[in-house]
Amino acid sequence: MTIKTVRMKASQITKDWHVIDAANRPLGRVASEAAVLLRGKHKPTFEPHLDGGDFVIVINASQVRLSGRKAEQMTYYRHSGYPGGLKARSFPEQLARFPDKVIQQAVWGMLPDGPLGKQMLRHLKVYGGPTHPHASQITGTERAQAAREAALAETLTLPRKAPRLRPLAVPQVPGVVEEFPAAQAAVAAPPPAAKPSPVDEPTTLPADASSAGADAALEPEAVAEAKPKRTRKKAEATDAAADDQPETSDSETEE
Repeated sequence: MTIKTVRMKASQITKDWHVIDAANRPLGRVASEAAVLLRGKHKPTFEPHLDGGDFVIVINASQVRLSGRKAEQMTYYRHSGYPGGLKARSFPEQLARFPDKVIQQAVWGMLPDGPLGKQMLRHLKVYGGPTHPHASQITGTERAQAAREAALAETLTLPRKAPRLRPLAVPQVPGVVEEFPAAQAAVAAPPPAAKPSPVDEPTTLPADASSAGADAALEPEAVAEAKPKRTRKKAEATDAAADDQPETSDSETEE
């Protein structure tokens, strides 16, 4: 059985919508969960070169927290591009003014570089409060998931079609029987009776039922010894010896 690797195309990708609540959760945990959904690694059809992820909505971004002393040590920098234009903000100040940028910057560091990562980051929607304007997209996602599950269940109930077999090189028996009447008669004829083998034949004991007669009847038949084969070399040697012997005349024989 051969197993084929299924490679997804951009036209076959479906995107769903997910909601993540960041209230009282560590920033790194929220960012890693959002990055996995944006990347598409939660799907069995993950392709590293395609944007196969989903849309992610992060709510309550203003209530995200950091563990340990990271809130005191983390600083956000920005530069205007002019000399002396460097400005810095602490984590509490940045979270109070731009909570969406805190989540976006953390997620951006977990996505691939280049145009693919920027395209995935566009699918991230961050809101500081508990509400978002994407209720219709969430409803559409639920309906699409239900339709896909129903289609999958219907596909599993359908009978599986057997793979097509390769045609035989030898002509099939029905075609031969129809073409040749003799073959049809041979197929319709009953099978010949099997001949009993010598081993299965019963052994007949003598009438006197004596032990000597029974032993003689059960003894195997003597097999005549095969004469040794006369090879070509031996035949040539014998003929040569006969030619070397001197011929005797009739007069010498009479004397």
